[in-house]
Amino acid sequence: MNAQPEPAPAAAELPDDANDLRGFHFRRLMRKPLTIWLLAGLTLVAGIGGTVLAGPAVGIPAAVVVLLAGVGIVFAIADSKAADSFFEVYAGQRGLALGGKAPLPAATPLLRKGDDRYADRTLTGTIAPGCEGTVALYTYEEVSYDSKGNRQTSYYHYTLGLLEVPECVAHLPELYCQRKFGLRALEKFEDVFRSSKERVKLESEALDEKYEIFAGKQQDAVWLRQLFAPTFIVWLTESAPQKFAFELVNGTLCCYVAGHKEDAAELDAIGLASAAVAQRLREEAAQSA
Repeated sequence: MNAQPEPAPAAAELPDDANDLRGFHFRRLMRKPLTIWLLAGLTLVAGIGGTVLAGPAVGIPAAVVVLLAGVGIVFAIADSKAADSFFEVYAGQRGLALGGKAPLPAATPLLRKGDDRYADRTLTGTIAPGCEGTVALYTYEEVSYDSKGNRQTSYYHYTLGLLEVPECVAHLPELYCQRKFGLRALEKFEDVFRSSKERVKLESEALDEKYEIFAGKQQDAVWLRQLFAPTFIVWLTESAPQKFAFELVNGTLCCYVAGHKEDAAELDAIGLASAAVAQRLREEAAQSA
């Protein structure tokens, strides 16, 4: 009698992350007759071939290696399908439109980096209560060549929150709130080579330890200090996601953390944090108006 197919996880039960579905897809693939026949056939061919050519001492290890390699390939396929399933369920539960690989507008420096750039997945809609935008798994590629002319590609992954905040363009054309790295002793030396931006210093040691903030050289310093109210500084330093940063250019807000996040809680956090920055910008713009 044929075995009954294993039921898929209920759509109403949102998995914590993509890995929660990996086991389900791995078991499903391993039970497929085609998978069983392929693994058995390739293992048998490797074992017999190795035995005929070099004896059992080679044939048996060859069979084991082929079997393990085959299982590894099945696991990789299951991992990919688990991620697809997770994002489908996540998007459905959150009422977001799920998109696949696609370009993103080159609106901020991060979105213009590399020799190629694209979103691997997009989640568009209400990313936080009352806030429309896009959460995206973003990748940019840098191509280089070694001394022999061999092409090498480096991949850099981020999870983004993208929102439009046109209300603040007149008050704040550009703002960069980056994670701090490097030596403080080199800051003044580095600033000499910044042609269009200048470093912003605020009276907060906690903020200064975690972030480097830059704005346009013609920026209204009073407006900027009002934006970074004490409550906003506390949120940035204590409540924002780990290694959170953002860029604002001509009304496009790009908030980001390093790495592709495939965890429901982390994706929610990126959406909420991006909305929090957008809301703060809108509040200050409204007060100025």
